[in-house]
Amino acid sequence: MTGDSKQIVSNQVGVHEHLNHKVERHLLHPFQKPIAAHTQHVFDELNDHVKQWQGPVILDACCGVGESSQHLAAMFPDALVVGIDKSACRISKGIKQEAKGRYVLARADLNDLWRLIWAAQWPVTRQYILYPNPWPKSEHLGRRWHGAGVFPYILATGGILTVRSNWPIYVAEFAEAVTLAGLPTSSRPFPQAGNQPEPITPFERKYWLSGHSSTELEIDLTDYHPPAWLVQTKPQLNNSPLS
Repeated sequence: MTGDSKQIVSNQVGVHEHLNHKVERHLLHPFQKPIAAHTQHVFDELNDHVKQWQGPVILDACCGVGESSQHLAAMFPDALVVGIDKSACRISKGIKQEAKGRYVLARADLNDLWRLIWAAQWPVTRQYILYPNPWPKSEHLGRRWHGAGVFPYILATGGILTVRSNWPIYVAEFAEAVTLAGLPTSSRPFPQAGNQPEPITPFERKYWLSGHSSTELEIDLTDYHPPAWLVQTKPQLNNSPLS
């Protein structure tokens, strides 16, 4: 793979001026989007895997072709890695399973799946959001995970959340959103000086070959206290009235 990736261009020069308002609104009000039937079906299949596994789960969000899921399965051999991506051209519809590597890949909408995972109380010990679509235009703030209605559910799913991007503004905004939710956080360059790991996603490989730098955010969600409205919706989601 050649390093021909261009730097991200945006009409933003820093953290979005409306980030706080957007995040606070999502923390105060329920996410009303109906859960799609396809995502419900995929979740039901994944849930069977998790129940049979009966061990820790790692969620690899926006996993693309699943290379990161393979690496995470090798890094954490005691966990089941669940890789999710919405792109049909990256993951065929349905579930792919690799028994030796202890990971499964599925195509689904994470806006729906995160809510179902949280409601089912999966034993998630780690979550990864590696090089998500940055949606760099200012008007697309709501499409970034920290600006989306599902953001409180991401935090409530728990574990240690790792966010990594080659656009520093994305990570800075995510950190600010987490702070607004009541959790301490700080970002850092990745990799650390003196430590040059192998890239674990195709995008990471391409960005590094192109001379881009990455920024990483790691958040311990153990002490996150979900909003009262979120806690009250758990019985609803468990009964799947939104499917």
